[in-house]
Amino acid sequence: MLRLASASLAGTAIEFYDFFVYGTAAALVLGPLFFPTFSPLAGTLAAFATFGVGFVARPLGSAVFGHIGDRYGRRPVLLASLLLTGLATVAVGCVPTYASIGVTAPILLLLLRFLQGLGLGGEWGGAVLLTAEHAPERQRGLWASFPQIGPAVGFLLANGITLGLSAGLTDAQFTSWGWRVPFWAAGVLALAGLWLRHSVEETPQFRELAERRETANVPLAEVVRSHWRLLLLTGGALAVGYAVFYAVTTWSLAYATEHLRVDRTTMLACIMIAVALKGAVTPLVAVLGDRYGRRPLCLAGCALSALWMFPLIALLRTADPLLMTLGFIGALFGMVTMFAVVGAYLPELYEPRIRCTGAAVGYNLGGVLGGALTPLVATALADGSGPPWGVAAYLTGVALLSLGCFALLPETNPVVVAGMRTGAAESAAPA
Repeated sequence: MLRLASASLAGTAIEFYDFFVYGTAAALVLGPLFFPTFSPLAGTLAAFATFGVGFVARPLGSAVFGHIGDRYGRRPVLLASLLLTGLATVAVGCVPTYASIGVTAPILLLLLRFLQGLGLGGEWGGAVLLTAEHAPERQRGLWASFPQIGPAVGFLLANGITLGLSAGLTDAQFTSWGWRVPFWAAGVLALAGLWLRHSVEETPQFRELAERRETANVPLAEVVRSHWRLLLLTGGALAVGYAVFYAVTTWSLAYATEHLRVDRTTMLACIMIAVALKGAVTPLVAVLGDRYGRRPLCLAGCALSALWMFPLIALLRTADPLLMTLGFIGALFGMVTMFAVVGAYLPELYEPRIRCTGAAVGYNLGGVLGGALTPLVATALADGSGPPWGVAAYLTGVALLSLGCFALLPETNPVVVAGMRTGAAESAAPA
């Protein structure tokens, strides 16, 4: 299990590195380099729009790769998605700017961002099912949380490299070529990930389905026809996690450097501290999910997020590094209380024959609702000299929406469900 979980974590870390390095670049340099004819605000919005395209592509990627995962196995998904995302990311680092090739530059950027999202859309389902379907029942949440540590590791890698370049280069050097280096580094990371994953075995549950010839022929059609309500609920439930994460890691970076004049290196350091803590507590929260259930933690995480959004904005407005870091830690703690357990929760909601498609599409639908829109909406709402309370209200609304969706979903932890049934049977028995 440790070897499988490590391969799964490494792959998600590399793929999310590819995805996050674009978000950091969008917040810092892509606006003036690729949309120089726009005003500063419009340029930032345009850069975040290309960032959002990756999220729009993710459900499509999860449908394509989910079909492969449910029809031919989880293992091919792990290799193909990593290769696609890695190649697209390296290519982003090679795209000439608007000054060199004009309007073709942002078009190429848009296309490559779409391919990034397509690959990442397939990654999560394959990586999570690799661990969830191999794991023992009582520890499924713990082992399935390893892929959920991957985004934090990928973010730290992406921003660590960017932070080093930002601190070591002049602004002119960073704008000229330094921002490209993290994209080029994705090629080396992708090769390392492919080497780690090439010997991974197919999951027992898929092998059993294949032997019985019970695999789904068109899993997406089956999911949409028979499980559309579950699909919408999981997408809405996960929206707040994406919204909070990208408000902290992407929007706040752009807002603080542009509006509050906080140093770029300082902001990257504050965000990285919060994300590192989020990654560290992920398996600890997952153990609680194995013991007490997935649903209670998800409800608690939504409630914490709803309560923390206004304090987050107040702490961000101070421009004090310690207070901003505190705000980010509080926000990501609410987020991780949910996302530490969804690696086990979502696959348990869907039957094995359509699990790769259903879990992945639901997960990435939440990305469209929460991740694609948040930097755009928050940037538009924060255009002014006063505190961006509109951003806090927006994030609180997303948290309440997700709370309602989680409230309509059932508990899935097999141990907890069995205990509930035993308790119900005992209470119904005659005295």
